[in-house]
Amino acid sequence: MTSTKLTALAFAAVLVAGCATNPPTAAPGFQYQVPGSAYKASNVPAGYTEKAGWTAKKFMVAAANPLAVDAGYQVLKAGGSAVDAAIATQLVLTLVEPQSSGIGGGAFMMHFDGSTVKAFDGRETAPASATDKLFQTANGKAMPFYEGVVGGRSVGAPGVLRMLELAHQQYGKLNWASLFAPAIKLAEDGFALSPILYKTLQDEKYLKTDAGAAAYFYQPDGQPKAVGTILKNPDYAKALREIAAGGADAFYKGRIAKDIETKVKSHPTNPGGLTAQDIAGYQAKQRAPICSDYKAWTVCGMPPPSSGGIAIAQMLGMLETKDIRAYAPQNGALSAGGVHLFSEVGRLAYADRGRYVADTDFVPLPGNSAQPLLDKQYLAARAALITDTSMGVAQAGQPPAMKLAWGKDTSPELPSTSHMAIVDGDGHAVSMTTTVEDIFGSRLMVDGFILNNELTDFSFDSVDANGPIANRVQPNKRPRSSMAPTLVFDKGTKNLVMVIGSPGGSAIINYVAKVLVGTMDWGLNLQQAISLPNIGSRNGPTELEQGRVSPALIDALKAKGHNVRVMELPSGLHGLMRIQVHGEEIWFGGADPRKEGIAMGD
Repeated sequence: MTSTKLTALAFAAVLVAGCATNPPTAAPGFQYQVPGSAYKASNVPAGYTEKAGWTAKKFMVAAANPLAVDAGYQVLKAGGSAVDAAIATQLVLTLVEPQSSGIGGGAFMMHFDGSTVKAFDGRETAPASATDKLFQTANGKAMPFYEGVVGGRSVGAPGVLRMLELAHQQYGKLNWASLFAPAIKLAEDGFALSPILYKTLQDEKYLKTDAGAAAYFYQPDGQPKAVGTILKNPDYAKALREIAAGGADAFYKGRIAKDIETKVKSHPTNPGGLTAQDIAGYQAKQRAPICSDYKAWTVCGMPPPSSGGIAIAQMLGMLETKDIRAYAPQNGALSAGGVHLFSEVGRLAYADRGRYVADTDFVPLPGNSAQPLLDKQYLAARAALITDTSMGVAQAGQPPAMKLAWGKDTSPELPSTSHMAIVDGDGHAVSMTTTVEDIFGSRLMVDGFILNNELTDFSFDSVDANGPIANRVQPNKRPRSSMAPTLVFDKGTKNLVMVIGSPGGSAIINYVAKVLVGTMDWGLNLQQAISLPNIGSRNGPTELEQGRVSPALIDALKAKGHNVRVMELPSGLHGLMRIQVHGEEIWFGGADPRKEGIAMGD
């Protein structure tokens, strides 16, 4: 693993930055058909529900809500591209899964066009007025986390629509406006409130402080509207009609941007600095992916400002020197040896992540590229630190070419996000992770959608004894992320074999790496790998999924010196994997049993 770019697949991409212009309208559209009983919503209960997986021969989409999946499926069936389907899927997710993602947030997209992988960056940006003191009290201390989250202070310039428009200009096959039809129809006619959305609303503390959100989601007595209640969102439908007709400019340079500024600045206790001018100036970016070889595969992930691609490549690079294949699960039960190895490489990767990775438009990586952090000798030396006893907390390494000292980041990065995996009829693919950051973001609702709290993904502290913190707040900077949309290729044939990703805050890295190890090292099918208990360390305790592991495993890990924390680890893994059945290659789709998602294809 000596290069972050796989030249044999022509993965080196020209970096492109700039606001997209209005999309062309000459392309054919598609006619959305209301999907019968699925129109009402998912009846998947909140909690863990086993899933068997799905198969398709030509095209497929997997995402976190059946209505969103159906919208993407209909686009693919009409001959749309993977990007077209991603647009339709995201717009419906904004409506039916508002706690997780939406047009008021940001996203990262990995795209494969049959020969080239590109990384599209739709991460939010800090306002021009922001300083590194944004989340600090008058005495320079980091403010309590939720004092920063709830209100306008935490809202960054949204990036989803600019990113989708940029990708659509290159890879769209269907008319931009037609892709808005499913979400507009569902918003105007209504959709049924699902059990998972109900449970999220029941557990939520802050959303009711926004009058618009309270009226939309809650009854007068403060309880969430009942499961099955038909929610109609005419404000969102109106916004979508404007964006469908006017392109992303209708969001970034018109009424909606002004509405966002007003909402952010008028918060009664925690106003923010985001302006319509900040929103108008937002640019989606195209970046070179992080691609590295692991055994028989090439794994491509998202570059900074996400840490996901680098951290997963580091974990796999360290595992190349270890024999994790010997620790395959037995009947779905994980072994102490496998959890130990996986957690220890995670500690080492998260240590480097916390020290070195941030928005590279502002803060260079060691040696000005990902290469020093992925150097084979460096990773072998890091892996050599692993013994039979847990190291507890790992220290950041000193990669080749490291000259600057950085402080340690203090962002907790919370887990409300969503992931979609799509392959179209041409074999092109999208792996897209999309987020408003925390559950219901900043808890501000405007024009029918939730505004992000992405700025709290910056470090609240700006400096420590080691120096300035790479992920400190700076004007127009993008906060570091752990989102890890991933594409996997057969190293020999260069064929796409897997599309995977997950929500989960900073635990995303462990969730996605678990699936990669499960499929590539342990020989599991994609659904089995997704369904494995979530495990890992973020360079703290060894985390094990509550209700999914045995007392014997916990005891065995403690005997190896692990500080074990049994906790909820709510991933939302969705993916597609190419498999052979009776000599024929087909797509196998997997959806997380912890969420209400499905896969659908033909």
